[in-house]
Amino acid sequence: MRNRSWAFLAGGLLVALLLAGVVSNYASSHPDGLDSSLLKGCTVDADDNIVGGSCPAQQARDHEFADSPLADYGVRGVGNSFVSTGLSGVLGVLVTFAIGAGGFWLLRRRGTTPTDGDATTSPEGATPAEDDAATSRAGTAG
Repeated sequence: MRNRSWAFLAGGLLVALLLAGVVSNYASSHPDGLDSSLLKGCTVDADDNIVGGSCPAQQARDHEFADSPLADYGVRGVGNSFVSTGLSGVLGVLVTFAIGAGGFWLLRRRGTTPTDGDATTSPEGATPAEDDAATSRAGTAG
């Protein structure tokens, strides 16, 4: 990979780490879309506890991974919520980057230079695409 590609990749990773580690702490603690639509039909108090009515949010329960180390946008065991949220974001970016880089590494193309035993050239020295094009031109001319 060229130096420019490495610089672009490192810059993108740095921006993602800064956004996840710092800016994520300033996101709204009251997301709007899904949560508010699930509360339609219910009466909620100031702490967003359901006190009456009927809505889909009453069927909500904890997720299977609610006790995982990175549950609820934080790291379990870290007392400072700012550090906990930032650390969970940084860990998420690093894990995602590692999985993506590993996938690209597995799927990358190996060396593409033909060797003497490869079938990429015909005995006359033309590539298969040139042979196909010559054959199709000869077939349409006759």
